[in-house]
Amino acid sequence: MQLDLNLLTALDALLEEGSVTGAADRLRLSTPAVSRTLGRIRRLTGDDILVRTGRTMTPTPYALAIREPVSDLVRQAQALLTPLRELDLATLERTFTLRCHDALVTSLAPELLRQVGDQAPGVQLRFLAETATDTDDLRHGKVDLELGGSAPQLPEFRSETIRHDPLVAVMRPGHPHAESLDLDSYAEQTHVLVSRRGRLSDPIDELLAAHGLRRRVLAAVATTAAAALVVSRSDSLMTAPSLTCRPLIEAFGLVTAPLPLAVPDASIIAVWHQRYETDAAHAWLRGKVREALSA
Repeated sequence: MQLDLNLLTALDALLEEGSVTGAADRLRLSTPAVSRTLGRIRRLTGDDILVRTGRTMTPTPYALAIREPVSDLVRQAQALLTPLRELDLATLERTFTLRCHDALVTSLAPELLRQVGDQAPGVQLRFLAETATDTDDLRHGKVDLELGGSAPQLPEFRSETIRHDPLVAVMRPGHPHAESLDLDSYAEQTHVLVSRRGRLSDPIDELLAAHGLRRRVLAAVATTAAAALVVSRSDSLMTAPSLTCRPLIEAFGLVTAPLPLAVPDASIIAVWHQRYETDAAHAWLRGKVREALSA
């Protein structure tokens, strides 16, 4: 049997108002339209629902028995179709999973965790490392928010560019070129790249090639922390986003120098699935991430 759930709304109004006219006013429909709806309800239930007693109408015993359940069903349906947009952070209990590279975790996590802990004590955050291959974790809800340098290509994903971060050359204190790093000197040094896929080249190599130069890439490592450790104990250079890598640069006691060639800033792009676009708690998290990376 196929049910018309609009009949529940009409039945609720009829039981509350106790008349066809009152129900019509409440539903903003004509009296004949509600009268026809009452006829459909009677045929469906096999009960008169409302019967005339003089100038008024009286609910049947069946109608009295179902009045409260019908009212509850209508309220539940309205709640389901009208999602709550107000967020009570004090009572929110939820675990959010974020995926980003290690340098971004060190830059983001301390301030983000402070704000989340202060505002929403029932919220937990899970930080996952970037994977060597692309996954469908965002699509399947295993990851709530992904932070990286690439904008999504598929329309089912939403994104926001949170920050632009200038690239700098990172080296140990006392490096021979710590005070003066020109283009030729930059290309002559050995370099350590950060690549989750183990790539031994990046767009900087194309820019150097345009100047007729080629650098020697000594190694590719999966994390910025590993690259920083290598750089701290050698004369190799690491090219990295200045703001994002600042905590690691400071932790390893490294120094930076401006790059001697024009390189576009790195972008930090937040990506999420469209299912969370209007989710109040997810929108709050995105705002906290934005604030933490701007602090």
